[in-house]
Amino acid sequence: SKFSMIISKVSTGSYKRQVYEVPSGKQLVDQAVIDRITWATWTSVLGDEVIGIWSRHAEKADVNCACVSHSGINLVTGDDFGMVKLFDFPCPEKFVRTCFCIITTKNTVDIMVLFCFSSIHMMEMSPSLNL
Repeated sequence: SKFSMIISKVSTGSYKRQVYEVPSGKQLVDQAVIDRITWATWTSVLGDEVIGIWSRHAEKADVNCACVSHSGINLVTGDDFGMVKLFDFPCPEKFVRTCFCIITTKNTVDIMVLFCFSSIHMMEMSPSLNL
C-alpha cells in the first residue's frame, strides 16, 4: 500500500482478489479496511476499480494484465486478442470505452507501462521474445 502498512494483493486462479499483510501473511477480510487502502501500484485485472476493462463478450481469462500509471489516473491493459488498451482509472462502470487502443501480436501476456510527464511509454513483454 502507499502509506505505512505493507500489503500485498493477489488474484487467484478462481478470479478472486485476496489481500494480505506482509510479512505476517495474515489475510485481510474486512472489506471496509480493504476499501480504505491506497495502493502504491496496481497490476490486477480484478476489483471494483477495473470492472470497466472487461468488454461485453469477454471471458474471465481474456484480459491478461493491467498497470496503473504512477499518477493513478490511467490504466493500460493487454489481452488475448493482441490489444493494448488505455483507460481512465478507476473505471468502475461496466463496458467502458477505451481512450486509446493499439493492436499488437496475439496473446499479450504482460505489459509494463512507464508514465513519464505527459507521454506514455509502453513495453510489451511477449513469450516469443528471447530476453
